[in-house]
Amino acid sequence: MAKSDWWKKSVVYQVYPRSYQDSNNDGIGDLPGLTSRLAYIKDLGADVIWLNPIYKSPDKDNGYDISDYRSIQPAYGTMDDFDEMLQRAHVLGLKIMMDLVVNHTSDQNKWFQESKKSKDNPYRDYYVWRDPVDGHEPNNWGSYFNGSVWKFDETTGQYYLHLFADGQPDLNWENPKVRDEVWNIMRFWLDKGVDGFRMDVINLISKPAGLPDGQKAPNEKYADVGKVVADGPRLNEFLQEMNEKVLSKYDVMTVGEMPDSTPEDAIKYTGLDSHELNMVFQFDHVGLAGNPDKRLGKWFDAPIKLVELKKSLSKWEKELDGKGWNSLYWNNHDQPRAVSRFATDDPKYREKVAKMLGTTLHLMQGTPYVYEGEELGMTNVHYSKLSQYEDLESLNAYHEFVEDEKIIDKESMLRYLSCKSRDNARTPMQWDNKDNAGFTSAKPWFELNPNYTEINARGQIEDKDSVFSYYKKLIALRHKYDVIVYGDYEVLDPEDDDVFAYVRRYNEEKILVINNFTDKKLTRDYGQNEGKLLLGNYNDDNKLEIRPYESKVYMFK
Repeated sequence: MAKSDWWKKSVVYQVYPRSYQDSNNDGIGDLPGLTSRLAYIKDLGADVIWLNPIYKSPDKDNGYDISDYRSIQPAYGTMDDFDEMLQRAHVLGLKIMMDLVVNHTSDQNKWFQESKKSKDNPYRDYYVWRDPVDGHEPNNWGSYFNGSVWKFDETTGQYYLHLFADGQPDLNWENPKVRDEVWNIMRFWLDKGVDGFRMDVINLISKPAGLPDGQKAPNEKYADVGKVVADGPRLNEFLQEMNEKVLSKYDVMTVGEMPDSTPEDAIKYTGLDSHELNMVFQFDHVGLAGNPDKRLGKWFDAPIKLVELKKSLSKWEKELDGKGWNSLYWNNHDQPRAVSRFATDDPKYREKVAKMLGTTLHLMQGTPYVYEGEELGMTNVHYSKLSQYEDLESLNAYHEFVEDEKIIDKESMLRYLSCKSRDNARTPMQWDNKDNAGFTSAKPWFELNPNYTEINARGQIEDKDSVFSYYKKLIALRHKYDVIVYGDYEVLDPEDDDVFAYVRRYNEEKILVINNFTDKKLTRDYGQNEGKLLLGNYNDDNKLEIRPYESKVYMFK
């Protein structure tokens, strides 16, 4: 069928349904709650809603462990509620992008329940089973959620593979029956009218032949599984088959989450002449500032160096230009809040920082993603006790590093969790300054960020100087100017560790984007005196002077 590139001009708004809006006062966000807020998302200017998993699940990993791909999680409502939400979204001109989680299922999925019954069960080869090796795990891979990727099953005396939690067994994509099951799931939702898929860790579906040991770093108990599994030998083949059998029949948007992928990899999957996906989620920029002790991985609280951030983002901008397409994001359900992570959530500067980060991202080449509450400048919650955390990855890391291996003290690990835990993004949406932030009238499923009394939608929607109003302007600029969508990209002064400035050019249009990532007053001359100020996060323009966390966008014609 004829395809368009509407997704290049679009802005995506991500909804984590559990934390967005509760409609029936059980403390959990749901689909009718989302439906009641569609007008808010439309008012912001977004074009597409990416919906985190809403399928039936035992919730060991907040819905990324799916037990039934064709049923709605009861806490979120019914299929009728979904159909109503989809229809209302389409009436408003909003598209819906579903989360497709098919690297693994839940261990409660009927396929796995059958698979573990016996070695000759018809579903046995839907998953990856292996015999013990010398009485131990089949190889030395370490799970993304800490510990081994293997769990022993007493019934058949074999181990099954789980790259994530042990309740998330990996599907065997080598089995064509598994792939057919996935294609049918996709058709089910596309025929309902959904407008695309965000594909969870899709570059992990092709495992290397023989499942060989990985290389372990000194002092590490397990090998980094990402370096062994990512972008496996048959990934292109599987994605091409997906496109041929399913995606090519619909005009939809697709983005593949691809940890450990490089720009070269992304071009293979998203190349303008390829037949696979529209874009990928890469992890380079959100993987910066890891702990020098490699055993601790991402758990660290040092600030990110701007020179490294510019290098990472610019690499993807330059290498995909004219060859593929970027997805642009600061945060999502798996990442801490951007203002807290990339600059500061000090109340003195928080609004300026939120606007500055939004400007930096939205004026690059690619499709921008706004995570719920980002448009308000929501911050990390800064929990101080382990009992306040819910995220499986965070809890596993604490138990492993503090209690089991004793390689870090309790206070340091809690500080790292406060900085990097995924729970920072999962606190309920802050709608107003009343009880429970307008999210629910019951006890919320998760503790609210106490700053909801100062940071909330009601206080920003009508305020022309708010973060929300600024995001509306950013989105409107992308819809108005082709240079923002299609223009090439050039970073200025890449070694400047205080200012992130770049230029975009397309036909006769040129824009200059200047962003101060510090609380210092600086002077820089990028030729801005010759341009016309298009947008800024201060109410005036001091031209060559750049104030703390200031953003300025100039147009040249």
